Amino acid sequence: MKYQINQNQCGFLMKNGCFVRTVYSGTYHFLRAMGYEMVVEDMEGLVGFNRVPREILLKEDEVFAGKVLSVLIPEGHIGVLKKDGVVQKILTETEYLFWNVWNRYEVELLDMREPEAAGKVPKACMAQIPIKYYKKVEIQPGEVGILYYDNQVVKELETGTYYYWVYSRDVLCRVVDLKIRPLEISGQEILTADRIGVRINLMCTYQVVEPRTMIETIRNLENQVYACVQLVIREYIGRYRLDELLEQKEEISQFIFQRLKEAEGDYCIRFKSAGIKDIILPGEIRDIMNTVLVAERKAQANVITRREEVASTRSLLNTARLMDENKTLYKLKEMECLERICAQVGNIQVGGGALLEQLKALVG
Repeated sequence: MKYQINQNQCGFLMKNGCFVRTVYSGTYHFLRAMGYEMVVEDMEGLVGFNRVPREILLKEDEVFAGKVLSVLIPEGHIGVLKKDGVVQKILTETEYLFWNVWNRYEVELLDMREPEAAGKVPKACMAQIPIKYYKKVEIQPGEVGILYYDNQVVKELETGTYYYWVYSRDVLCRVVDLKIRPLEISGQEILTADRIGVRINLMCTYQVVEPRTMIETIRNLENQVYACVQLVIREYIGRYRLDELLEQKEEISQFIFQRLKEAEGDYCIRFKSAGIKDIILPGEIRDIMNTVLVAERKAQANVITRREEVASTRSLLNTARLMDENKTLYKLKEMECLERICAQVGNIQVGGGALLEQLKALVG
């Protein structure tokens, strides 16, 4: 049978299932009847011929060995295959055989036995490595990371992006937010000292200051801080009567803040602010207070009205005394009254008698 091997191809000659030799470009004739078989493949990429152990191919044919790149990946390593200097793919198997004729292949070995060694690998290369081989840790601004190897603390990580191999160690990073956090206690029902149930809305802010200790000693920080603030509110609000609570709202907020500052060490945090936002009264108490408020305002309005009436009467009395003592002033007052009357009159009919006497008669 005739076989045509092109310049970019290679042929593997077999006889009765046994490897004989490799052949390259040219024309060949072999009889199938005598058990000959030719396997032809392109000399590009991986060597696909696998019917003979690769050790035999490399040992028995020096020409073939010079045309291929044999790669062995040691334990704890992976390979980065580069074609003409450009990264092509990641090699994770133990053995590889590449044709190294028309394109120049090279393999860079990456040691995964030390977790931090992954940080030295270029990011473009890490993007092609399967995620199961490494762990990516991202620390945002205002955060800190606590790094663990096999559940043992290694160090704290600042803002940045980190890569760690997970081949030899279990890598874990706990990220803690160090930014100021708000916490609102809404609708907290409390009984005052005079047995009146009120609902308190309180707002506070806090910040984690000991992230490592917090991770090791506190589970579910927000819930525990919430419970602490609840207890402090109950401790202080229950001491006051309703009228004292309404009058001393700001002072009580300061007391609560100081009490929270005393407890902040138990939760590895620092309270930044705390204060009562709203005090919600029961419906019947609110109606009573509204009634009292309306009555107080009416009483104040009545007092002001009486005061103004007294002042007005006193002013009229003083004016009357002045006009009684001074006739000229009395005449001026008459003229002022006449002026106001004339301003309101459209037509004046003059009959018998003087005009001034008629106007005086109208004034009566």
